[in-house]
Amino acid sequence: MSITRGNDLALAMRLADAADSITMARYQSIDLVVTTKPDDSPVTDADKASEEAIRALLKSHRPDDGIVGEEFGDDAAGAQRYWVIDPIDGTKNFLRGVPTWATLIGLIEKQSDGSEVVVVGVVSAPALFRRWYASEGNGAFVSLNGGTPKRISVSQVSEIKDASISYSDFIGWDQRLAPFQELLESAWRTRGIGDFWSHMLVAEGAVDVAIEPKLAIWDMAALDIVVREAGGRFTNTAGIDGSLGGSGLSTNSAIHQKIVDKLNGR
Repeated sequence: MSITRGNDLALAMRLADAADSITMARYQSIDLVVTTKPDDSPVTDADKASEEAIRALLKSHRPDDGIVGEEFGDDAAGAQRYWVIDPIDGTKNFLRGVPTWATLIGLIEKQSDGSEVVVVGVVSAPALFRRWYASEGNGAFVSLNGGTPKRISVSQVSEIKDASISYSDFIGWDQRLAPFQELLESAWRTRGIGDFWSHMLVAEGAVDVAIEPKLAIWDMAALDIVVREAGGRFTNTAGIDGSLGGSGLSTNSAIHQKIVDKLNGR
């Protein structure tokens, strides 16, 4: 049986269901186990159990596909397709009882020209009662509390002075810190929402720009396609398209180049 994009999206939704059942059962648990990774970031038993469950389902249903996950590394060598998993994006929120966290699931396909494109993405935030998803060429959607999916689209704001900008924090900007601060000062409204939610608000048209200075592929792959299928653009802070650039900038497209220019002192 040939695999269709619809099959891939259906599987991604099933993976998200499996993750949700694990993460919600452990969320706000008094016996949550938290350890520290070599990079000093926290990881919980829910992170590990969720990624293990996703990997087991993928090995059963897509044995030829590769997997790249935050907690258990890269198993994608030689694969033309690979799944990118962040079992809990926003682990610090999760362990403190803040409901802004999500499981991120993306599917990347290697193209004939050597490029890599995200073709399916699911962002599942059960503590917020929201799930966003998209597949290549089929639009982006959000489902609230398991209800009827609603198609989403970005805003039409085209000037920085009229823009609402969401960001993560002021750490990690290095030489771009001063231009970043100038950008925030020139915007209509700014909020430090951070993590996946900033980018999903761009996809919904509620925010015009979302910026994070340092991200890994598993932080971005699922967000990338949801933003693009909603009519937006996803690049790194240098303006290079895709989720492989080490930082994340999503916009409504109309304002994108102006933001890139501002961040890079042009």
